[in-house]
Amino acid sequence: MLLIGAPGSEFRLAAELARSAGAEVAMADTPGEGLVELRQGGADLVMIDVEADITAFMASIRAERFTIAVLACGIDAPAERAVAAIRAGARDYVPLPPQRELIAAAIASVVERKAPAWIGGHPALARALSLAAGVAPSAAPVLITGEKGSGKEMMARAVHDASGRPQPMLVAECAGVAPDVIESELFGHEAGAFPGAVARRIGRLEKAGHGTVLLREVGMLSPALQAKLHDVLQKQQFRRLAGHETIPFHGRLIATSSLNLDALVESGTFRADLLVRLGLVRVEVPPLRARGEDIIALARYFAKRHAEVDGLPPRAFTDEALALLQRYVWPGNIRELDETVHRAILLGRGAAIMPGDLVRADGTPLAELNTETNPLDINSLVGRTVEEVERELILQTLERCHGNRTSASNILGISVRTMRNKLRSFIDAGIAVSPAP
Repeated sequence: MLLIGAPGSEFRLAAELARSAGAEVAMADTPGEGLVELRQGGADLVMIDVEADITAFMASIRAERFTIAVLACGIDAPAERAVAAIRAGARDYVPLPPQRELIAAAIASVVERKAPAWIGGHPALARALSLAAGVAPSAAPVLITGEKGSGKEMMARAVHDASGRPQPMLVAECAGVAPDVIESELFGHEAGAFPGAVARRIGRLEKAGHGTVLLREVGMLSPALQAKLHDVLQKQQFRRLAGHETIPFHGRLIATSSLNLDALVESGTFRADLLVRLGLVRVEVPPLRARGEDIIALARYFAKRHAEVDGLPPRAFTDEALALLQRYVWPGNIRELDETVHRAILLGRGAAIMPGDLVRADGTPLAELNTETNPLDINSLVGRTVEEVERELILQTLERCHGNRTSASNILGISVRTMRNKLRSFIDAGIAVSPAP
């Protein structure tokens, strides 16, 4: 984490207190000095004093292709300053308490990146954890697959923490980021590489040293970047953008994907040779609906944690609420369960959490959704064409995932593009699809 604030300010003094207590933070006096720090290897988060020139800082990081979250922070800052920071491009404004020790504690809690202990002991999860632990001490790349919200990054952090590598794990987001921005993020660039490149930037691959680089949603990389990444894995070296110096790569790559990469290879959108190198070891994180009693253990853990954080009395689940949690298909996996339990803690008024307290973000009760899982009736398939069976399977899976095409595609083992094309063909044939692609 990088903290930007004037020396002697309460924010800066609290940051120094947090660092003296062991928090891994870098500090800069001004936005300009903060940019120098980012060019030397970046950070995964910037906290900047709301009194600083955030508008100029945000303009600079956009011009230099940084993809980093920026939080504006302040103690009793005027509302107009907070609004101006958001308008300038800061992700959020975080009001800080006036006590220096509390600010330091908040900073330390954000910096802490150790992987939490996994809750539950389902055999599918145990197998994944065993494979992750077995490969952790090596330098082999690891591919972690699973649906969105299932815990892929948590698994990656577990691999890194068990590897014994002293450097922190660096994260690069591949989804929803322009290829040229990802290229600078990973490989760095020299001054003059493009109009906004006013100075040399050290990329994640170089900054990692002997540590770990995590590529989130590697299936979203452009073909050109896939080729460059393959070269890194093959030659264990790379060059900065517009650079001539060959830089050795000593780190370890971990990649995650919620897409079916094998299907992407078949469709020609992902390199087969890159998948072979990344997928030397594949750890598949099971979806929540496949983890049986783990759902109950996780729900109880989240309920206890959120009650403590929000200063509310602990509440147990009724048997009916627990049964509902186990019937629901959880298209959003652990993340959705966490949010659902949090809402129940905040909105429920009874002594215990009841089925009616379990609602989605839009207020729809889980009990009103299709939570039953029907067994496959082979007899019902006899006399039907393969095309009809495939269509029914796709539509029913989409329905059970509440229209979430990514989740449905993962369950079916097809790419999102294939799913979209199938749905369009259904519509062209006059078959209703909701929601329409």
